[in-house]
Amino acid sequence: MTLAAVLFDMDGTLVDSEKVWDVGLRELAIRYGGTLSDEARLRMVGTSALETMVILYEDLRQPWRDPDEGADWLDVRVAELFADGLEWLPGALDLVTAVRAARLPAALVTNTRRALVEVALATLGEHNFDAVVCGDDVPRTKPDPTPYLAAAASLGVDPARCVAVEDSPAGVASALGAGCAVLAVPHEVEIVGVDVHIVDSLVEVDVDLLRSLVHKP
Repeated sequence: MTLAAVLFDMDGTLVDSEKVWDVGLRELAIRYGGTLSDEARLRMVGTSALETMVILYEDLRQPWRDPDEGADWLDVRVAELFADGLEWLPGALDLVTAVRAARLPAALVTNTRRALVEVALATLGEHNFDAVVCGDDVPRTKPDPTPYLAAAASLGVDPARCVAVEDSPAGVASALGAGCAVLAVPHEVEIVGVDVHIVDSLVEVDVDLLRSLVHKP
């Protein structure tokens, strides 16, 4: 099989936004009169908005709180931080540019909700993606395979002919469950126990490497 499309995660894969989420989450914990633990923060990487709130409330020992209310407050705060500009991670912009130059379809596949993704696209460039699948576009988010299946369907390609570029265990699990090949570039959390190609930085990655990850069955 030949490579049909490249499916990119956003936070921690293309842009250094996990540190922005960190600011917002720690401010929200303070708003609730507590302190977010480092262990809980790591568990949040790659999760959906509502799952993140469940982890936060468990960590603060405030399980009665409304996860939708917390997620909405966080989206507003992080949107303010996103609007100040996001930094591309090393090699990410060059890889996206190379994928486009090779005339390969590309999708952005993220658990982040669409209102925030629209802000982030000011940095990422809406023209760089033929499809965008956000956390509130699908009934189930990563680690469920639904987001990657939706992205492949939107592009009209077989998921088995796609390479997903991911940084988190939840994202890797989602892409593998959808049948995609995976290139993992861990940013905040180590990725272990899965048979995927792992690199330290996207600086090491080019289109030829992505093509090599799609194998014949």
